[in-house]
Amino acid sequence: MTKRPVVIGPSSKRNEILPLHPSSFDAADISLSPPEHEEEQESMPDRISRVSADERDLKHFYNIEISSTRFARLKEYYKAELKDLETAPFEFYDQQSKVDYLLLKNYLKRCLRQLDLDREKDKLMEKLLPFAETIIKLCEARQKTDPVQGQEVGRDMAEICRVAAAVRAKIIGGEEVFTSNVSRETAYRASKTVQQLREHLQEYFDFYAGYDPVFTWWVKADHEKADHELHELSTTILEQLVGIKPGSQGAIVGEPIGREGLLAELNGEMIPYTPEELIRIAENEERWCISELKKASDELGYGNNWKGALEYVKSKYVQPGMQPQLVNELLHEGAAYMKQHDLVTVPPLAEETWRMFMLSPEAQQVSPFFLGGDSILVAYPTDAMDYSSKLMTMRGNNRHFSRATVFHEMIPGHHLQFHMLERYKPYRKLFDTPFWIEGWALYWEYILWDKSFFRTPEDRIGTLFWRMHRCARILFSLNFHLGTWTPQQCIEYLVEHVGHERSTAEGEVRRSFAGDYSPLYQSAYMLGALQIYALRHEVVDSGDMQEKAFHDTVLRQNFMPIDLLRALLTRDDLSRDFEASWRFYDSPIRVEQHM
Repeated sequence: MTKRPVVIGPSSKRNEILPLHPSSFDAADISLSPPEHEEEQESMPDRISRVSADERDLKHFYNIEISSTRFARLKEYYKAELKDLETAPFEFYDQQSKVDYLLLKNYLKRCLRQLDLDREKDKLMEKLLPFAETIIKLCEARQKTDPVQGQEVGRDMAEICRVAAAVRAKIIGGEEVFTSNVSRETAYRASKTVQQLREHLQEYFDFYAGYDPVFTWWVKADHEKADHELHELSTTILEQLVGIKPGSQGAIVGEPIGREGLLAELNGEMIPYTPEELIRIAENEERWCISELKKASDELGYGNNWKGALEYVKSKYVQPGMQPQLVNELLHEGAAYMKQHDLVTVPPLAEETWRMFMLSPEAQQVSPFFLGGDSILVAYPTDAMDYSSKLMTMRGNNRHFSRATVFHEMIPGHHLQFHMLERYKPYRKLFDTPFWIEGWALYWEYILWDKSFFRTPEDRIGTLFWRMHRCARILFSLNFHLGTWTPQQCIEYLVEHVGHERSTAEGEVRRSFAGDYSPLYQSAYMLGALQIYALRHEVVDSGDMQEKAFHDTVLRQNFMPIDLLRALLTRDDLSRDFEASWRFYDSPIRVEQHM
């Protein structure tokens, strides 16, 4: 039985690390009491819950993303909360509340920075959206239930239609201000924004139509024309300025954020490295992967030809209709291994309440492998795919690749994570970070490698392929955002250097740059895993915590940058002005194993 922690107060020094039992981690936290007149102050968990609810309400009400009203109101709110946070009695907080304080402070500063970045991008689109303010004005007046004059709205609808048609005509006519001075990335964003404005305008019309007969009489015909013209404009921008035909999945765009943007993102994630340093880390990890691939390849009789061995492993796919059974088998194998070796707590309900679904061919365009969480989503061919697509999908989801990913997605990976996120400190879900969520799942690929879970050379090649894949994610995503690689170069790198099927490489790059993920998301898999791996070395390999206690404690702290998770586990002294400085990759464990 692990002993309950002896909690050290705010004056504790660095390296006073004690064994922790996750179930008692919070209850045992003791802090000094603030002065009596501050006892009624809002607790940090309550403050975070309130800010989360406030922000949700503000964004729900001010729901037009390019609205200057929304921008001003959110900026006012974030600044006020940041200023009020300065009055909190930080010096009297226990370690958990100090971490909460720093999480909220970092979050509010990131939100303010993101608002300014988004505003800059909005200004670049203005020449393509001269009708936007009219739509925003109508929708925001409706939100406030201002009196509506049908004839005036009809005139506005006619004007929206006229202006949108004029912009479209200039684009089709090749007017230079649109064809040469608008970047492909800005045009892509503008096309999506036109569709969003169209949806907002439809919501506006539906609110009054039929309920206000005068409104309907004046507005209906001109709204139909405006709606049609906005759709045509969005399509024209996509075709003429971006180069994507309607319904096409071929072109991949994305919005590079540049070096300064990456540095700002890294600062927000508390990663004290430059993009160039992270690229070197990925290159170093990739060299280790190739070295290990050659060893496994030699065992299979391919010598140093690891790509030949990889092709052999890809041929080990199951027949059509059998993939769900394979996934089910692998899922139970991973959960059983965790319990047999007492590595992490697996609540019976988490093991019981998962479901499986098959990804549609359309979904596989951007998710060519598994997805996991509450359910596991399986990528495999359907009868509607052509022969080449079927074969590539089967090869890309073969038995040995799958063995290294099912536990990543389910137990002890994302499914177990999501189960715990709902039950322990759920207020911290505001601080969602891929370095915690994806880093944890990939970390288990590191641990199971160390524990010889992958016994056969085929299984080792399967997991090394994914390790290489995560190296490549750092390389192609950072180089794309630095402006040194195009999406096509990213695809070619995945095919030529990692060994992807072309269809899965295209899906991976399309998913990465579609705008649904943050710029650092793909880098966070390996970097987050390396952080947790280094933290484990610091507190488990040193004997200060038991392995299972470490894993349970990580899961029960919920979302946060790993640097602050480290501060919790090691009882680091924290100040209001804490800044990340942990050079996690420079620790001896990484140098010894991967240099």
